[in-house]
Parts: sequence; C-alpha cells; structure tokens
Amino acid sequence: MENYTVPSYVISTIAETVSENETHASLDSLFMYAEAPGEPPEGSKAVKALEWLRRINKVSGSETLTIIGRIIEKYMETDVETAPTFWRSEEMIEKEKANIEKIRKALERAGLSYSTGGIISKGEGLATKTLSELIKKKNIQAIDQEFERAIKNVQLSPREAVSAACNILESLFKVYIEEHNHLQMPAKQDLQSVWKVVKTDLGLDASKLEERDLQEIVSGIMATVNGIGALRTHASAAHGAGKKPYKLKPRHAKLAIHAAHTIAAFVLETWNEKKA
Repeated sequence: MENYTVPSYVISTIAETVSENETHASLDSLFMYAEAPGEPPEGSKAVKALEWLRRINKVSGSETLTIIGRIIEKYMETDVETAPTFWRSEEMIEKEKANIEKIRKALERAGLSYSTGGIISKGEGLATKTLSELIKKKNIQAIDQEFERAIKNVQLSPREAVSAACNILESLFKVYIEEHNHLQMPAKQDLQSVWKVVKTDLGLDASKLEERDLQEIVSGIMATVNGIGALRTHASAAHGAGKKPYKLKPRHAKLAIHAAHTIAAFVLETWNEKKA
C-alpha cells in the first residue's frame, strides 16, 4: 500500500470521538489492538489520543490507514438501528449515530471511504458516489457487492480490484438483459457478449449519433469496456498471471474502477431515462 498522511481534521475528529467515549484503560487497549506504534503518551485522554494518532500518521507509512481503520472500526460498525434497551438508552444511540456521521464526513472530505472490517480506502470519486446511489436505488445486490469489493481492494490488492471493476459491468449488463423480456442472454456470457446486447438495446451506437463529439465519447466507451475486460483476463485475480504478469499498481486499479463506474452510471442513467 502507498504511504498516506491523514489530514489533521480527520485526526482531530477521531481523537475527539475516542477520548469522549473511552476510559484511559480502554483507550490504551483500543490503540494497542490496532497495533499503534510506541507506548501510550502522557496526559489527558484527549491529549493522549491526539498525540498517538499524530504518531501513527508520522511513522506508520503505508500502514497508517490500516491502523486508523482498526481504531474506528468499533464506532463505524456499531449497530445503531436497534431499539433502546436497559443497557442502551435512546440518547446513547443518538450519540453513536452522531459519532459515525462525524467520522464519515471527515473521511469523505479527505477523499477516503470506510468499508466493513476496518478498511479505509482512497479513490472514491464522483463517478463512484453516483454509481453507489444508483445501484442502491435499483437494489442490485450483485453490483453492490462488487462495488464494495472494488473499493476495499484498490490499495490492498489491485488485481482483485480490477476483477471487481469488470464484474460491476458484467453484472449490470446481465441484470439489464434479464429484466427485459424481449432480450435474449447470449450463449457466451462474457463482458463483451452481454455488452453487445445492452448497447444495442439502449441505442448506444456511435455511428447513429449526429454530434461528432458525442460519437468520439461513445466510441471511447466501447473501447474502454473491451479494455477493462481484457485487463481482467490478462492481469486480474480472475485468471492465472502467466509467465509475465502485469505489475498492477493501485493507480492502475483506480483507472479501471473509475472507468467502470463512469460507464455503469451512464448505462443506469440511460436505462432510467429510457424507462421514463
């Protein structure tokens, strides 16, 4: 994973949250569980948490996001949907919700996202957020799962992230075909085959567009879908690496993810417009 320095406002938000909700003993235990470097700093809980987080940021290098992810995991994955009980009042539940929202907004401002299991990832841009909203509205579980897998693995396993990026498109196109009775699923259900059916039905044919600029963009989309499929075949975790495996880096995975997300969002929006 690449080195990353967490912005000071994220550090401050997390420090404030943990110092308000932990005792000295539990705060020490939490940071040790996360494998934070060094001994607990001296001072109040607020000072201790802030200094320890700054130390993580300064010396942990590529492990910074991993360690901080473990620290906020207990807060981000608290079950706040349950009704108040003898042990958890409505006030406590509202406070837990506020903690999650406060940390989430700080991460979002820094271009970071949290995934289940204490995973903090970089690289969730506008296309990713748009796609996330669209797939949740359509409740397409398979796409939602691949979406999470892509974001989770972009830093940890670029090959796995590329595979997930391709699966996002493949799953979307298959769902589209299944939901339109006049369409027939191709015998070979690889990305290129299902894409051919979908693009024809949606009218995404560059040759039929009058505007030359749009022709070039749509032609680029066609080539990009093929490129993502080929990258999964030759370099992702979906196939053997062969004698000369691609040296995929997070930036390569991000390119594939952002491209797949942009195309998926465009297809979903075109689908919604056609249905309307």
